[in-house]
Amino acid sequence: MDSLNRESGSLVCVGLGMTLGSHLGPLARSHIEQADVVFAGVSDGIVELWLQRMHRDVRSLQPFYREGKSRMQTYRQMVEAILAEVRAGKKVCGVFYGHPGVFAWAPHKSIEIARREGYPAHMEPGISAEDCLYADLGIDPGTYGCQHYEASQLLFYRRRIDSSAYLVLWQVGLVGDRSLARFSTGASYRQLLVDVLARDYPLQHEVIIYRTPTLPIQQARIERVALGDLPQADVGMADTVVIPPAQPLLANPEIRARLDALDMAAAGEVSAA
Repeated sequence: MDSLNRESGSLVCVGLGMTLGSHLGPLARSHIEQADVVFAGVSDGIVELWLQRMHRDVRSLQPFYREGKSRMQTYRQMVEAILAEVRAGKKVCGVFYGHPGVFAWAPHKSIEIARREGYPAHMEPGISAEDCLYADLGIDPGTYGCQHYEASQLLFYRRRIDSSAYLVLWQVGLVGDRSLARFSTGASYRQLLVDVLARDYPLQHEVIIYRTPTLPIQQARIERVALGDLPQADVGMADTVVIPPAQPLLANPEIRARLDALDMAAAGEVSAA
């Protein structure tokens, strides 16, 4: 490996945020403008055109996707394309929707390999779909707690759900896909997800289908349906399903009694002082 290239090559992965032009921070913009090469991991041609106004060499990663092709193969090809320019001594910036480290395998892997090979590499955070979800739905995750799962994990693994907290399910439109080669599954797969969720929630419990707007002219999708009706709902790759708490928080008398004892001891120590 050429030592000069190792000294000059670098990688930073930044987030555009979710809504075009609204969420890009000054540091991320600076990395885009100062890069030698910009790789665009975005799915909207309008967003790519917007990026091209900031940089003369923007290369789309979208052509690596293809129906029926494993997404892992696609992601590995993305990583190799990015690293080829880093190894050539270029200052490379990878640009991704939202936060570049959330549901994004390629940025993490690119940074990992670049660092292992001795190149400076880091990630700058961005406004994610999760951040927008809290704002649009008026949810404070500190009130009842919030659990986040990739939807298929509830089918593939035994996960413990706390129905007194919010449950946020990502990529429900792909739930149950083990091929990593499909862009959607379907109602029968969502029915299996509902069957799993019905162990903890009544079928009439209201759930929210949410989609973050990516263009300023769009509105957030906020559609409320009964859990039992989720299989027949229109749920795409960009949609997230939010399940509000179905039961109240349950007090823990034993721990509260121990806390009372600790508080009394602490008060006694203050009085003695």
